Amino acid sequence: MPPRLPALLAEPPRAGIPLWLTGGAIFDGTGSAARPGVAVLVRDGVIAAIAPAGEPPPADADVIELDGRTLLPGLIDAHAHVRAELPVPDPGAEPLLPNTRGHFIAADLRETLRRGITTVRDVGSYDDIVFEARQAMRYGAFRGPRLLTCGAIVSATAPGGRWFPGMYREADGPDDVRRAVREQLRRGADFIKVMTTGARSVELEDPDPAQMTREEVATLVEETHRQGYRTAAHAEGLAGTELAILQGIDTIEHGIYLNQRPDLLGRMAASGQVLVPTLSCFYGVAGLDHQIGIDDGAIDEPNARDRVGVAYSPCHGPERPWTPLLVQLAHYNLRQADLTLRAALAAGVTVAAGHDWHPFWDHALELRRMIAHGMTPAQSLAAATAGAAYALGIGEHVGTIAAGKVADLVVFDGDPLAEPALLSRRDAIWLVLQSGAPVAGAALEPAQLRTGAAPEPAATSHSSSSSGTQSSTACPTSVPREIAVAPNRSRRSSSAWSSPADRSNGSAS
Repeated sequence: MPPRLPALLAEPPRAGIPLWLTGGAIFDGTGSAARPGVAVLVRDGVIAAIAPAGEPPPADADVIELDGRTLLPGLIDAHAHVRAELPVPDPGAEPLLPNTRGHFIAADLRETLRRGITTVRDVGSYDDIVFEARQAMRYGAFRGPRLLTCGAIVSATAPGGRWFPGMYREADGPDDVRRAVREQLRRGADFIKVMTTGARSVELEDPDPAQMTREEVATLVEETHRQGYRTAAHAEGLAGTELAILQGIDTIEHGIYLNQRPDLLGRMAASGQVLVPTLSCFYGVAGLDHQIGIDDGAIDEPNARDRVGVAYSPCHGPERPWTPLLVQLAHYNLRQADLTLRAALAAGVTVAAGHDWHPFWDHALELRRMIAHGMTPAQSLAAATAGAAYALGIGEHVGTIAAGKVADLVVFDGDPLAEPALLSRRDAIWLVLQSGAPVAGAALEPAQLRTGAAPEPAATSHSSSSSGTQSSTACPTSVPREIAVAPNRSRRSSSAWSSPADRSNGSAS
């Protein structure tokens, strides 16, 4: 991994106030069971030590009593499209101005952090919007997750370039592919993504044949790896998926039909290549956005929609369904993706969680679906922490609760390992720490905003919440006294934790 990875350079300054988190259970991200009776010391924004909860806290640390809650590494979405969900003005209302979408993306990134997602890998967005959002976060305009992006997706000249203008960099021939890679790194990309097959969301694209030649893919991998970056491949049909695996692509996105090729799964396991299953995109195109599992009829009640078979946008309301051809294909692909995830687990392939649907902050839905498709809750959460960090190439920094890791942490009010539905409950996300700073969570919000008992102030996010009223307090003004006690350090009260905006000119951010 390059030492100057743009996403890491854009991180906020690490918090300077030492914290002692104690009295809860810890899920460390490796897939092991949660451990009660453990305390975590955070110093200079990094996990400094893990100790028995009975040990006294350091004299200079503020104490956060978890009171039986569950502490996890910050969640990671390994496959997101960071794009704006724009409202449709009423007839006669003023049309949206061109740059309005940046404000909506900022709101959704704030909500992403509020949902406990501290790192997002953008695998294809429009124009420079993600670069702009990341730069705005770097300079303190708002607080959101660590944001990796591929820039434009490298693709052969294909119908997808018409469907998604501004998202693809079409390149033909090895020399043009090499130039396309260099262009994305010049823009500030953190990795390179390539379309080795067509997309099941484009009616004119057939995902079965490989979309690029062996020489083109080999050149892309060689040039990207030569400069120290990682690669990702959109891979649906088996021909393009095989090409991506054999040429050494680091992460296989979708990989729908790999259950039919156990030899390729074995090769992935042996080489350390990662599968990102993206179940939610198949649910979405199939019109099953309200369901958690395929057959058992499990319904995500807070997100239940009025009409089965109709996709839903929190801005647009019910949308028209996808074309019959794509809906039929999505139903088939969902069955194949189920078989592939189970086969990948049996083969020992590393799996990373990626939502690949909208709103992009609703990553919890993907984690719950992975459980419905054969993973244990611990495996699903590991795929969203250690597995995803490994996939992104930043496992030395985040993904597990271990000494030396950045203190990106999330505290759940309850145990999501025993009750995975908590992952989708916004009010169950009690506290989010980013680089050691408490930045979001129910503990930082007035109770009436969490329950809907009082009107909200001006909202910072337009999207509907899967657990009821959505709060606008992404940057709290202070931490309530009851979550931080410092009996050994009376000179500092919890009010020292001011908002990120208040701290923008100081060192404790």
